[in-house]
Amino acid sequence: MMNLTGKTVLLTGATSGIGFEASVELARRGATLVMVGRTAAKTASKADEVRRRSGSSGVEFLVCDFASQKQIRELANAFRSRHDSLHVLVNNAGTVFAKRTLSEDGIEATLAVNHLGYFLLTHLLLDLLIKSAPSRIVNVASTAHYRGTLDFEDLMLEHGYKIMRAYSRSKLANVLFTRELARRLAGTGVTVNALHPGAVASNIWSGAPRWTHPLLALAKRFMISSAEGAKTILYLATSPDISSQSGLYFERNLPRDPSFLAKDERLAKRLWDESTQLVGLAPPARKESVATSSPSL
Repeated sequence: MMNLTGKTVLLTGATSGIGFEASVELARRGATLVMVGRTAAKTASKADEVRRRSGSSGVEFLVCDFASQKQIRELANAFRSRHDSLHVLVNNAGTVFAKRTLSEDGIEATLAVNHLGYFLLTHLLLDLLIKSAPSRIVNVASTAHYRGTLDFEDLMLEHGYKIMRAYSRSKLANVLFTRELARRLAGTGVTVNALHPGAVASNIWSGAPRWTHPLLALAKRFMISSAEGAKTILYLATSPDISSQSGLYFERNLPRDPSFLAKDERLAKRLWDESTQLVGLAPPARKESVATSSPSL
């Protein structure tokens, strides 16, 4: 694992679970770390804890609810006001909803947070990543993507909403986004990879239906710790062994073949175009070498 002294790292979903444990280790390795959480009080407290555990004073925090595109834009602007470089972006913020919920932007909330949050924040900071190259983007996906489907006629799951259907769809979107972004970033010095952290005993499923809570409590006995789950994030963020690898999906620090749908290039491009519209970005350029001509993809 490389030393991160002099490197700036932005990590979302940093106040609990694998995001928090990854924050501690990244700070220990010397990174200037910017932790992102949903509420100011909790994020400030967790940043203090990271400073204590890591022995690093180079820990900052910013606040963002990824269900709000307005807040994601404010987050990007706040980061830019403090930093003119970004070497590692870890997209980790995630959630689930027991019942179909809409974000303030009118988007099915699981997709809004778990996929469009990654998509929009990455785009808003992409010029900094290219400027800071060699740099890395790490997208926390899930083995649930193997069960994921995409129906562009019902992308918001107005019909037949189920918690795992929404979650699996968002995680499939993570892997498709990773692969398409890697294609567009070829030659820029920026790599992007996705990962499954393992079956982690975290709080992400606190939003599951109440009747499932006893089952989840039992299942957690057989899950790995958040510290163990953070290891693949750290590997993708810091290992010199994968400095030139991009567009891959990892489990236990090893690349693994993603789902059949995740390898569908036409599906990835269609999702890219749909996502661009949903977050209000300009339509993407149609040139093959998009990333080399402009940092705006």
